[in-house]
Amino acid sequence: MLLEWRSVAPHGIGAPAYRRHSTRRKMLRLLFMVIALLAVSGCASVSEPPAEIALPYVKLFSDNDPGDTLPNGWREWTISRFKKSTEYKLVDTEGRTAVKARADSSASGLVHRLDLDPLQYPVLSWQWKVEDLIKTADNTTKHLEDSPVRVVVSFDGDIETLPLDDRMFFDNVRLLTRQQLPYATLMYIWENRAARNTVLPNLHTSRIKMIVAESGREKVGQWQDITRNVYEDYKRAFGAEPGRITAIAVMTDTDNTGENAHAWYGDIVFKRVAPPRAMFASD
Repeated sequence: MLLEWRSVAPHGIGAPAYRRHSTRRKMLRLLFMVIALLAVSGCASVSEPPAEIALPYVKLFSDNDPGDTLPNGWREWTISRFKKSTEYKLVDTEGRTAVKARADSSASGLVHRLDLDPLQYPVLSWQWKVEDLIKTADNTTKHLEDSPVRVVVSFDGDIETLPLDDRMFFDNVRLLTRQQLPYATLMYIWENRAARNTVLPNLHTSRIKMIVAESGREKVGQWQDITRNVYEDYKRAFGAEPGRITAIAVMTDTDNTGENAHAWYGDIVFKRVAPPRAMFASD
């Protein structure tokens, strides 16, 4: 269509055809870049929170009463003003307070600021439950990258040490979305097909890795207790030592597939690794 548009443009009226062609091409490239940046900010970044205290532990959902207020220590994580927000509510489920998420062609989350050393507190445990899978979701495909549940961990680091392409990408995201991407992000997801423990790359940036914590339909409708070693997962995903943990978030998103999803999140806890048992002569 670009060539056709150029051929019918009257010569001698306005700018030369090749200039109009070049300008339109630049505008299209900018449009595609904006769409891509909004997509990645929509699925992977824990934005810089406002001035608040970074805690060395995660406040529990179960310490709250059911209701429409946000859980203590958590705040809304708005992905983009161009995206519809997922609804989150504290509910009583089986005698305990949990967070219920309801997504309808939407993407947003809840985020909790942290300041943790992953070497000292490497074990991350949480509970989650999904009503059903997102039927058309596929986290290996850009336009189908959704998950009924996500637990997102962000890490500190020196962005200036990243390759030029990554730094330029971070700058563009910040300019277009007013959000600063963390130095590195691990996302634990529930995938339809990919095997558990698979590390999936983000198709927009190398600084985000998805790890399949659950896969398939076998445990749909059941509460699950998940335990991961974030220190080891980070090294496996990024091939380097992790920096300090700066935030944790939960997110249920269906903005790419346009489907509906209902999910529940239980308490999230970071733990130390138990020291090795001492050996005695009598053992």
